[in-house]
Amino acid sequence: MTTTTEPMSLAAIDAAQRPRRFGALYVAEHQIRQMRAYAWTIVVAGVGSPLVYLVGIGLGLATYLDQQVSDGPAGSVSYVWFVAPALLATAAVSVATEEFTYTVMAGFKWRRIFLGMNASPVSPEQICSGVVLAVLARMVFTTLAYYLIILAFGAVGHPWAGFLMPLVGMLAGTAFGLPLLAYSASITEDKGQFAVVQRFVFTPLFLFSGTFYPLATLPVWLQWIGWISPLWHASEVGRTLSYGSSGSGWPTWAHLAVLVAMSAAGWLMARRTFVGRLRG
Repeated sequence: MTTTTEPMSLAAIDAAQRPRRFGALYVAEHQIRQMRAYAWTIVVAGVGSPLVYLVGIGLGLATYLDQQVSDGPAGSVSYVWFVAPALLATAAVSVATEEFTYTVMAGFKWRRIFLGMNASPVSPEQICSGVVLAVLARMVFTTLAYYLIILAFGAVGHPWAGFLMPLVGMLAGTAFGLPLLAYSASITEDKGQFAVVQRFVFTPLFLFSGTFYPLATLPVWLQWIGWISPLWHASEVGRTLSYGSSGSGWPTWAHLAVLVAMSAAGWLMARRTFVGRLRG
């Protein structure tokens, strides 16, 4: 009897301890499986969006420009080259805006998935980490698809250095998304807060972060929007990787430092909010 029950006990102990070790991965797997319900939307947005933007800009808007907007070490570059890194970073931020808003509200209030997870050995910190890992997985697909498409359009000056652009885009996504995750996790009632974020936070950052024109062309009283925008910092790093631009006057390390600082602060706030909400 002893020899038959002991292995079962060890198996039971291992099964109980596994969520403590790999809880974040289990949560991430669950979130990714949920994404399968709108997988077609993810594919269309990840592939269709860059195609529409690049065709519209490369064959449309660019033909009406009578002056160059950016320079590289070898001289002036095309408008598509200028815009492509910003569009890639925007795609990652868009993913964060989608996944760190209503999905989080559903987990806490509408479907209460996070409450069920919290009743298991999985900790609030692991739930938060798993949500972030799942969103990062979607960002990987989106930014890589974007990069391959802009590469096919010939909109990357240095393809091998430019291959780091998806990582920079993901950093922009976390710099914007993790503070948003902390905010979403603190909301107990949906009163249109996410629509406000979309219209009065994301949209102004998209329009006034040097996405379609150099930030220096804006009035000084509007340039501060770019300075605090993850999109601007990621776009400038992406342009440096793509064709060696340094038009912002900021060193690359300063742009990256801002993105890392915003991501780290957002991560700490998100973890604290999840813990407070699930253990309170």
